[in-house]
Amino acid sequence: MELPFWKTIPLAEMTPEQWESLCDGCGKCCLHKLLDSPEPSISHEPADDPSIGGQGDSSDDPMRAGETLYFTNVTCQLLDRTRGACTDYDDRLATVPECVVLSPSNLEHIHYMPISCAYRRLYEGHDLPSWHPLRHGGDRAPMIAAGMSVVGHSVVSETQCDPEDGVIIRWPLRFVP
Repeated sequence: MELPFWKTIPLAEMTPEQWESLCDGCGKCCLHKLLDSPEPSISHEPADDPSIGGQGDSSDDPMRAGETLYFTNVTCQLLDRTRGACTDYDDRLATVPECVVLSPSNLEHIHYMPISCAYRRLYEGHDLPSWHPLRHGGDRAPMIAAGMSVVGHSVVSETQCDPEDGVIIRWPLRFVP
């Protein structure tokens, strides 16, 4: 039996189709994040490097020792919370210039992605989890049933609240291997 492509092809050598298929569509990367530093003097100034996001994105700055990344329940304005998918994926940077754009050339910054993210899991030497859509012919239902998607969770769009009023949540709420 032939092994699946993600077990035999390094991330940097995947075709665009293989690369895109790794995304499970959970929507967790679309959640607003907070970076907590034990030292108030540490500042993450917005960067103009579009290696991960666009202008004003600070996600290209590596985390420092003692810092903790928190995910909130506030989502990007383009996230369809009922499907867990971007409503304007191909043109999202026009509306949300700081949107995450993962590529083989910026995976060293993958620590800003959820621990369940397929790109992060493979980069860190782990396999895809049992619920991943690639293991189910593209079906996202097992992922949603496992609670690994924003679908069915209490999240709110940044257009419906002040993002500073967001609630810190732990993603995944529970991890299912």
